[in-house]
Amino acid sequence: MKKFVMAALGGTVAGIVATTQIAGPLLAQEGSKGGNVYEQLDLFGDIFERIRAQYVEEVEASELIEAAIDGMLTSLDPHSSYLSPDDAEQMRVQTRGEFGGLGIEVTQEEGFVKVVSPIDGTPADEAGMEAGDFITHVDGESLLGLTLDKAVEMMRGPVGSEIVITVVREGETEPFDVSIVRDTIKLTAVRTRTEGESVVLRITTFNDQTTPNLEAGLKEQIDAAGGIDNINGIVLDLRNNPGGLLTQAISVADAFLEEGEIVSTRGRNVEDGERFNATPGDLVQGKPIVVLVNGGSASASEIVAGALQDHRRAIVVGTKSFGKGSVQTVMPLRGDGAMRLTTARYYTPSGRSIQALGVSPDIVVAQPRRKPDAEEEEDPTTAARMRSEADLRGRLNNDSLSEDEVRQIEEDRAKAEKAAELREEDYQLAYAIDILKGLSALGPND
Repeated sequence: MKKFVMAALGGTVAGIVATTQIAGPLLAQEGSKGGNVYEQLDLFGDIFERIRAQYVEEVEASELIEAAIDGMLTSLDPHSSYLSPDDAEQMRVQTRGEFGGLGIEVTQEEGFVKVVSPIDGTPADEAGMEAGDFITHVDGESLLGLTLDKAVEMMRGPVGSEIVITVVREGETEPFDVSIVRDTIKLTAVRTRTEGESVVLRITTFNDQTTPNLEAGLKEQIDAAGGIDNINGIVLDLRNNPGGLLTQAISVADAFLEEGEIVSTRGRNVEDGERFNATPGDLVQGKPIVVLVNGGSASASEIVAGALQDHRRAIVVGTKSFGKGSVQTVMPLRGDGAMRLTTARYYTPSGRSIQALGVSPDIVVAQPRRKPDAEEEEDPTTAARMRSEADLRGRLNNDSLSEDEVRQIEEDRAKAEKAAELREEDYQLAYAIDILKGLSALGPND
């Protein structure tokens, strides 16, 4: 991937050098050092007027100013940017949980658009997009050199329309195209189900609906199991969750903590720092928790995982998370636009920043890649069920067990076989559930 990116960058630089004409007086002015802010603003004004007067095509003054503002913000870090009125409204819609698009959360790295994570059940997810994929082209047009907002704008379009994106993926020798049909993205913040005696809470995003969905879904599963005593713990699945609202991350962590710090934020000025603490009350009354994370778990997901890990309230399983340890503040601007500005770093309860480092799992468990269909075909000699004592003619009967005991053994075996099937479907989740089974077998710590 590195070689591919550097080759592309090298070619671009060569093209710029070969086709750029040098304007002597302007370059000399740019090279002067030590000017104060007002002189620099005068320089900006000079460049602005020259572009308006001499650029090969007529340009809108408002577009130039917006581009300058966006350039100023995006030069700071990948998460600061200018939001046009349309972009600002789109962001507000996404926070409410329904919007049009492909269903991927993206960032920018090395000049290309990088997928933080596909969102469950969206066109991008169904098309096989993966966390860590690089998008280099949209409908054959390169994204290199574009701001992240411009690249995202190219991927937007009418619901039902088709888009072809070119993807570079680690482990693949060549870029490949993925065709996706745009659709209305309806985010289900939390999906709940029960596997055996374990409740699985799959959190896909942190929006206004996350905590209410989590509380309602968890109650439904506990009631269906006949009460909290009939579950052995929960799996909090944060894989491929790109984050969202800080307030919701705090609320979700608080749902499983009785006390203590959840997260702190520290800005440039000490007085701007904040600490957020848990309030009494644990939705699962101290039952064991396993948190699943991977490279697509970012931001708010990392706050939750880091808080539960530091308080030893949960075992974190999976692979290293994305490593976005900064806080963005959205500030409204005149004309209905907005500015998204990085204003602080956040820290887990132990005082560690995960910026660019991520949350490290307590137990590293990678998700095996699916084999090609041809390799999945079983060998006929091994596919046949192994013969056992029960299959032998004239075997002795087991007269030491009652019918109820035999039935219980058969039910336990069926549960174990179902768990084995889950390993084929989702190895990391099956591993998490096995941990809860093991903790349950040990019994409570007195």
